[in-house]
Amino acid sequence: MADAQRFRELLESEGPVDPRDLDGIWAALPTVRIEELEGRWRGSGFETGHRTARLLAGSGWYGKNFGTRFDVQPMLCRGPDGELYSDVAAGKGEASLWMVEFRGECTATMVYDGMPVFDHFKRVDDRTLMGIMNGKDVLDGGEHFYFALVKDETG
Repeated sequence: MADAQRFRELLESEGPVDPRDLDGIWAALPTVRIEELEGRWRGSGFETGHRTARLLAGSGWYGKNFGTRFDVQPMLCRGPDGELYSDVAAGKGEASLWMVEFRGECTATMVYDGMPVFDHFKRVDDRTLMGIMNGKDVLDGGEHFYFALVKDETG
């Protein structure tokens, strides 16, 4: 799949990534259902210059943990002791999963409990998701925050 290859190239790029390239990839990817998200996922952002990337790096963000529809840890972080924990202060609570329309398609979306923020997801491959953070005060220079989640098979 050409879109999956381009997705990986942009994710691994050391230079800036144009959000319009990410928009094109997003449009070509298939939507996902809530039940496809279960488990722990390792996260990383694209180098678009979005302020959220700096905030996540400073928090020790590891990724997300999708337990059940109403038991989601959006800010799974690694502490100084190396242990993973849910940073409920940074995430202003935890989150839940809903099917939400975004850009004309209904796809699995994580809704933060304590702030007007949505993370929409689409499938890159069996182990990889593309995410777009959306919501009030999320846009930076008119652009969304784009990120990747890779299924953590270690538990």
